[in-house]
Amino acid sequence: MKQNPIDRFSKHCPPAFVLMALVSMVLSIGGVAPAVFAQSTPHWMGQGRYQTSIASRDSGAMMRLVRPLSEMVEHSVVQVYSGGQVVALGTVVSEDGYILTKRSELSGGEPVSVRLPNGQKVDARVAARRKSNDLALLKLHGGDEANWNIQPATFSTVDPPTGSFLVSPGRDGFTIGIGVLGVPARYIAHQGRLGVNFYDAPSGPAMVRRVHPESGADNAGLQDGDRILKINGLQLLGSQSAINTLGKMYPGDVVRLTIKRGDNTLELDALMCDQALLMESENDAKVNGPRNVRLSGFDSVIQHDTVLAPNQCGGPLLDSQGRVIGINIARAGRVVSYALPSSLVTAEMIGMLEEARRPSE
Repeated sequence: MKQNPIDRFSKHCPPAFVLMALVSMVLSIGGVAPAVFAQSTPHWMGQGRYQTSIASRDSGAMMRLVRPLSEMVEHSVVQVYSGGQVVALGTVVSEDGYILTKRSELSGGEPVSVRLPNGQKVDARVAARRKSNDLALLKLHGGDEANWNIQPATFSTVDPPTGSFLVSPGRDGFTIGIGVLGVPARYIAHQGRLGVNFYDAPSGPAMVRRVHPESGADNAGLQDGDRILKINGLQLLGSQSAINTLGKMYPGDVVRLTIKRGDNTLELDALMCDQALLMESENDAKVNGPRNVRLSGFDSVIQHDTVLAPNQCGGPLLDSQGRVIGINIARAGRVVSYALPSSLVTAEMIGMLEEARRPSE
């Protein structure tokens, strides 16, 4: 008989025990010590019987403690490859091989594959996209389906309160991070920027006044004085038309620019960047570390302080009971990670599955 999640978890470690251990760890970090230490004398300290210790939330001991939570979804988490590189995690949402992942990390035109929990690597294709929340639905189409050994994640309707401990599982039951929910669900406006300033012109091509260094425009080879005739094939009518068109693009989107440089007409592909990345200084970049290309533009996210690598987004986020309460969607700062809450993920997932399974005409 198949065990339910609660039965399975209780065999490893009771949820209450995990929660008590997490609380004890936080108290030790905050300097709260049992009364016996407060009553200790200098003589004790001289004898070396009082020793201080620093508890780490991401220590090996803590990772082992919460591993039973990650093991509850060990058949629901995969690694996603694009162009031969690991670019994200993925969350299994159906037994017939559909997986949710982070859309903007997939290289356009590059082959996509998935490393399953059992280590098997299987080809996949993009079956549906939701640009508004940076989600892609992948469909496995390789190997022996009977040996995939995957299980759909069950999304919880519980909204964890601020201050809750959260666990980010990786593939094969490993834990990649532990964090605390710091900010409840909220809207994050998208801040996609090409990295150019235009001369004010009411009509005709939009003339570039300045290209910002290290921007998508700069990396594409756009130069001061270039005149942009079209964006993604759309004819422009003045600089405001260019600003309005680019304002609809998300970070991570690739735009095709048709430009006039002198007597030559050129086609350039430029990557839209996140404004936060364009504005940060060199020191800021060192402090924040590597982040996702897309950090903004989500209908609703919950924020937690788990330190994730950019290619560790796309996997499920668990509460202290092992319930899936969302999907990690972006590493936005040094200790700032965003996750799409389950309510949003479920709504998007239903629509994407219907679209992917719709018979082609």
